[in-house]
Amino acid sequence: QDGNNNTYCQDNELNWIDWTNIGEEGQSLIEFTRRLITLRQTLPILRRPRFLTGRHNAELDVRDVLWVSPTGEPMQDEQWNDGNARCLGMVLDGRARATGINRPAMDVTALLVLNAHHDVVHFTLPAVTGGTAWRCLLDTNIPEAAIAETFDIGAEYVVTGRSLLLFALEPDSGTPIALRQAARALRRLTEAPPTVPAAPVEGAPADAPSAN
Repeated sequence: QDGNNNTYCQDNELNWIDWTNIGEEGQSLIEFTRRLITLRQTLPILRRPRFLTGRHNAELDVRDVLWVSPTGEPMQDEQWNDGNARCLGMVLDGRARATGINRPAMDVTALLVLNAHHDVVHFTLPAVTGGTAWRCLLDTNIPEAAIAETFDIGAEYVVTGRSLLLFALEPDSGTPIALRQAARALRRLTEAPPTVPAAPVEGAPADAPSAN
């Protein structure tokens, strides 16, 4: 970038991307990004319009958010204050609504695991009311894999260093609609690989159509 560390406004070679020569690594990044977009579009729990409260829903025996340690148990004060702690999990329960409206058959209950440690962490998948297993939808250490494997509650998952994982709860009352939609959308991704944009015409504006 010729020393320019802020090229967002440069409509020239400083900021253009050669989409025709991105290589295998670039193609892998595109496919991984498509997977992230698909998951966010199909799982409402990942784009909540309201703040989380942590309040307990006595009717369903769930909370909209629950923080868990690698042991699979709720985080305690001493764990929050542990300067050496590098890994934790967050359970986002789609059955709990701050508005009081519960739609257990629609949204998923998700588990996000974040590991900032440089080494692996053995993470125990937590028990959640009404759940039978956890389905892995994303592991950033193996982004090219079409992950759909399920793990029993209480199973130990090896979380690699500096990675993020997304699991969806398999409930005992049937698969939520959002999870079925996500599964279909992910299958379509594998059936329709991304297309590489044509190279821009030299001298044409950035938003102008290509001659191809």
